[in-house]
Amino acid sequence: MFFSQWDRPPGLSMRVGWGYAAPAVLFAVLFTSCIRQPAGPPAERLAILRMENLGGNASLDWAGRALSEIVTAELSGAGGPRVISSAGIHSLDRALGVRPISAPGISAESSQALAAGATLLGYGEYTVRNGKLEVRLTIEDARTLKATKMIGVSAPAGDVLGAGNALAGQISRHAVPYGTRNPQALEAYMRAIEAGDATVMEVGLGVAIAADPDFVPPYRLLAQIKAQRQDRAGALATLDQALARGNGVPEIERARLELESAELSGNPDARQSALAKLVALDSADSKAWRALGDSMMNRHQYRQAQQAYRKASDLEPAEATLLNSLGYAAAQAGDPDAAMSALRRYQALRPNEANPLDSMGDVQLIAGRLADAENSYLQAAQKEPHFENDGPLFKAALARLLTGDPSGADNIAGQYLAARVAAKDPIVDYRRAQWTWISGRRKAAAQQMGAFALASESGPLRDIASRAYAELAVWSLESGDREGAASLSQKALSIVGPASAANALVARFLASPPASSLEWAVRAEQAFPGPAQGAIRNFALAYALLVSQQFQPAMLLLRQMWETGSPTADEGLPVMLAWCYLQTGRVQEAAPLLASNPIPSVNGLTPYTGFYLPRLFYLRGLLAEKEGRAGDARAYYDKFLALSGPDPLLWGEEKKARQ
Repeated sequence: MFFSQWDRPPGLSMRVGWGYAAPAVLFAVLFTSCIRQPAGPPAERLAILRMENLGGNASLDWAGRALSEIVTAELSGAGGPRVISSAGIHSLDRALGVRPISAPGISAESSQALAAGATLLGYGEYTVRNGKLEVRLTIEDARTLKATKMIGVSAPAGDVLGAGNALAGQISRHAVPYGTRNPQALEAYMRAIEAGDATVMEVGLGVAIAADPDFVPPYRLLAQIKAQRQDRAGALATLDQALARGNGVPEIERARLELESAELSGNPDARQSALAKLVALDSADSKAWRALGDSMMNRHQYRQAQQAYRKASDLEPAEATLLNSLGYAAAQAGDPDAAMSALRRYQALRPNEANPLDSMGDVQLIAGRLADAENSYLQAAQKEPHFENDGPLFKAALARLLTGDPSGADNIAGQYLAARVAAKDPIVDYRRAQWTWISGRRKAAAQQMGAFALASESGPLRDIASRAYAELAVWSLESGDREGAASLSQKALSIVGPASAANALVARFLASPPASSLEWAVRAEQAFPGPAQGAIRNFALAYALLVSQQFQPAMLLLRQMWETGSPTADEGLPVMLAWCYLQTGRVQEAAPLLASNPIPSVNGLTPYTGFYLPRLFYLRGLLAEKEGRAGDARAYYDKFLALSGPDPLLWGEEKKARQ
């Protein structure tokens, strides 16, 4: 299963998409050196924990946080050892329990640091003695619990910056200067970090910014506070205030500010540009490389995504999720051998898990290696029964179906349905009807789905029954029965629940009387008003135009959805866009969209799967015909007919395929 999309947790499959041209700097970063060096041993990760005040002067408690922040920041640009920021350490507070941020790090932060991947822990103490600030730092190997380095420095009593700089310099000769040399700005910022009240934090951050307007961290924290209270405009204004400092702010800090601004404003172009700058300025930032890879995947720029994930994986050779992402990017880039190589390394790291095998099945499915895909899926199902609700068994059945063998696919689908029965899945009959439809037995499928909906509409499965009626409505449209679709969509709406509302509304919209493209657009605005419903509005409008065979306006909308990564777009979107391209004479643009097989949703079939299966094979046949490959066209048409079943399809495709 593919995991991607900005900072999404790994482990689940997802197909996504932004899609404009990447900035030139990005291509320079990705392709200046395309020869991959052998991955070395896992990189050491150092976490500098908050230091403990051993003196009696509580007014210096803030220095404990300042010392750890200074050392961390100065080492972060040194190239090694790699350091984990305090934000990275505390990102796991929700899972591990929040400790007081002002407590000594060895007692309050060590478990979080280890969970964040630290292999080295830096902890220490400080005191003022004879007019000197004396600091001792111990660096301990987290695996052996043995100290690897002990550092002692002293500075004038008020010179926390000097002490922190001396500590960093003894760890690395390449330590970079901290973001401020102003002691008032430093103290105000550290007191703000450790304040428990947002108002107090804001006041402290304002003092820090006034003391040193070029000190970036206070701006970033202030923007985060404003964003958390839903003041997006205020947050953006704060970041803009920092960016207005121009060259007073280091280039890498400007890139980070630009990244946060782009994420706040939801601007994918600006976000990707900032990520490209970040990796150009700090090629050892694996998180930025990963995020850049995610962004390129979202834009369907798979070769560039493959390169970015490879960079991240070389920096994090033991990170299995990066290998998984690399496998999917390589597969979509048309490099199945590289994809399998990455996934075999993933499997070597996680030999007892089913996900590497499931991912192998996905990349083989993408590449059209259907027998191999089926085998990998079956191995995944055997490795971990009921993994992802028996998804590998379902996908194995689909892989066999795509070979043009409905009977063999039915046998595997039977195993899948039996497994769902064993798991006491309450909607097995719903899933069975979906499979019956997609394997070409449409009348039987409609009867099964109708029986399930009728039996479930007044019980605990009422929401699913509404979805079933909505799906029946879509099936009716695909069979050319708009009146029946309208009736079924009304039935879906009469028992609608939170989980089924979107499908019921889309079904009612699609079943509306035929109209011009302009009228469909007006209807869409009325049915799905407001910016919040923009994604579902575009989805419904695009599919309504397809049903009406208005391919030119449908193409424009589908292309926009493809390029912007619409969250409602399903795995069939590239097939639908290719359909429009072929119908409007854009043969060359259709070809790459039809080259690979869509990976089905982790949730199984959707009400809209029938729009692209088995149409995928019809369109491949049509493409081959337009390209003068008559033999290939005939083979694809035959496969399309084998999966179409005996019932006539809408739009006359079956008739053409039989000619």
